[in-house]
Amino acid sequence: MCSAAMQSIERLPFFRAFSPEALAPLQAAASWRSFEAGQVVVEGGDATQEVFFLAEGVVRVLGRTSGGHELILNELKAGDMVGEYAAIDGGPRSAAVVALTRTRLCALPSAPFMAFVLATPAAALELLRMLTARVRERDARLIELVALPVRLRLASLLLRLSRPRAAGGRVISPPPPHHELAARIGTRREVVSRILSQMQREGLLSSDRRAIALPQPEMLAAAVEAGFQQASGGG
Repeated sequence: MCSAAMQSIERLPFFRAFSPEALAPLQAAASWRSFEAGQVVVEGGDATQEVFFLAEGVVRVLGRTSGGHELILNELKAGDMVGEYAAIDGGPRSAAVVALTRTRLCALPSAPFMAFVLATPAAALELLRMLTARVRERDARLIELVALPVRLRLASLLLRLSRPRAAGGRVISPPPPHHELAARIGTRREVVSRILSQMQREGLLSSDRRAIALPQPEMLAAAVEAGFQQASGGG
């Protein structure tokens, strides 16, 4: 069982700038919930309007088409917020949220959360900044989806997921399953598998059960940039 200190919303990054007195109504309304990996935090289309603040763990935000095709929209970690859209506009959940690891979160009903935000300019500004960052990120991914062929979308994704490697180049470890890569860029697993095999033959990556290594990330980055230039009509 979590201690009272661990269940204080003052520990959450969004609320750290505010006094305990200002946060008292939110603290009284807050509930704390735990989820194991694979459990659904919220389903897309639900009418619930709580806002969730992640204290521990990682969750994945999933969109599903009417045909049942699944898209990975985002992954959020401790310190992030999810569910704010429904709290703001009162509409149904726009996406599902699933725990990737053991996760603990704080749930706040929309009414006291929005009352606090509307009465507190600093909180309103922080919410606007968070929403703007997400819109920018989503716009960037939408531009990729429209402007780039699948191979370059995959190259761009691999670069984003990778980190610098001590031996040079970049690395993704552990390697994501091919169906997850496909769900991030709007294609099928078989297409991703084929392109990864092509890139491996070309020396642009190497992979095993432990990692995907990108020995020449600059070549992938240059190809992505050239793709954007071609899409925009540049020379």
